[in-house]
Amino acid sequence: MSSRDTILKAIRKSQREATPMPTLEQDWLRFDDPIEQFTTVLESVGGKCIRVGSRSEINDRLTEFPQFESANVRASTIEGLGQPTVSLDTIDDPHNVENVDFAVLAGEFAVAENGAVWVTDETLKHRVLHFITQHLALVVPAKSVVNNMHEAYRLLSFESRRFGTFISGPSKTADIEQSLVIGAHGPRSHVVFLVDDES
Repeated sequence: MSSRDTILKAIRKSQREATPMPTLEQDWLRFDDPIEQFTTVLESVGGKCIRVGSRSEINDRLTEFPQFESANVRASTIEGLGQPTVSLDTIDDPHNVENVDFAVLAGEFAVAENGAVWVTDETLKHRVLHFITQHLALVVPAKSVVNNMHEAYRLLSFESRRFGTFISGPSKTADIEQSLVIGAHGPRSHVVFLVDDES
């Protein structure tokens, strides 16, 4: 018997019985107040959450941020918000958004468990803007805060190929000497506006 056959025979002898797949219908983590939990977790990873009654309040709240006030180049994909100084629709090359200081973009829903927001490029021509802007503000309906990632995945559809990712807080790394650095390779600040009235 060759060494190959000896190895394969040993492997076959040590095969274990198949284990059934676990069911996803379980009592997953839930929170009494998902919005409060989302706020707490987001702030623990360097972000900020602001709840507003309507979108009309957001422009006033943005002026409270020195990063917004001092921004030379602002971009927004949400009509009437963010006082944009550049029209993203007129930019063909994604490299040309590298100088955006502050971006106000839409988020689809948020996750209380980890402070993450699901974003896509459905209303955004250049998805790199989520990561290359110096400061990022996401606008999310308050009613769209889910408890955990299991609930979040139920909201996703993969019927077509498209871009989507979860963003939780500003860019950060702790790889070097276990020292947390904010804004290492992406936005240096991150705020999420949870909007009660989307009309």
